[in-house]
Amino acid sequence: MHLEYTVVEGDFVNAGIASSSVKKTLKQLNVNPTVIKRVVVALYEAEVNAIAHAYGGKVLIDIDPQKICMTVADKGPGIPDIALAMQEGYSTARPEVRDMGFGAGMGLPNMQKNVDHLNVTSEVNKGTTVEMEVYFQ
Repeated sequence: MHLEYTVVEGDFVNAGIASSSVKKTLKQLNVNPTVIKRVVVALYEAEVNAIAHAYGGKVLIDIDPQKICMTVADKGPGIPDIALAMQEGYSTARPEVRDMGFGAGMGLPNMQKNVDHLNVTSEVNKGTTVEMEVYFQ
């Protein structure tokens, strides 16, 4: 099963649309609730990062009987130092994003904690791609 969603820069009102839709789909497929929670946390964090830090992008979801593969690809400023961005509390969020309660620097670390596989690639002034996998067993 393949699903696609669009992420719009700065659209915090619709943050979580993809993760909510995926949650509903996984429930219909009778996926273990603990696995669903891990998927939703990781995907929501990736969605919010694309909304807060980039100029829009895509969420691509592929579900097969063994796992869910999630890709969030954005067009944005990119991440100059991925290792630094993976540290809890590190954030480049603008003040207005922080004022809304986002930008605490937990996005990438929370993704890492909730998935079985995480790959982050980024090119400065081009964008970032976050690939995640969660296995159903």
